[in-house]
Amino acid sequence: MNDTPPPEFSRIIRFDQIGRMGDTHIEAHEAERKALERRFRLVSLDRLEALFALAQDGAALIAKGRLLATLEQPCVATGDPVAEIIDAPFTIRFERENDAPGEDETELDETDCDTVFYTGDSIDMGEAVAETLALLMEPYPRAPDADAYLRKMGVATEEQAGPFAALLALKRDSKPDK
Repeated sequence: MNDTPPPEFSRIIRFDQIGRMGDTHIEAHEAERKALERRFRLVSLDRLEALFALAQDGAALIAKGRLLATLEQPCVATGDPVAEIIDAPFTIRFERENDAPGEDETELDETDCDTVFYTGDSIDMGEAVAETLALLMEPYPRAPDADAYLRKMGVATEEQAGPFAALLALKRDSKPDK
């Protein structure tokens, strides 16, 4: 029995459809965006769409396209909404789970793309786009007043707490009084 909940944004593409597909556009409707807001702990997700093309690469399938999203995340310091617009290219490699090389056989370089493993005769492009969104979002969103808020709360700046802070304090303390 599979206890994994279904994806919030699912767009199944069967392999027998791929040869007849050109550029493809998918877009999350409101209920899907609301569900993704909860999953990714967003304040809002007002837009999520992708335009892509699929191509065979040996036993693998490659999706190349562009992801567009408009969202708000809570600031890591204040919790205030931080707006973000994502307009980014993506490349996703889909490999059949049984055909994937063992962990010790995988070599990555800067040209490698995200790899999604699948079983059966279809892929879920919606879930792949949702996962790509999660990778593209700002990992530590900061509101414009985040630094002032942190100082007010007594959090030291990087200069005050960094590796050279102790040296600066020693230098200040070692100066003779005039």
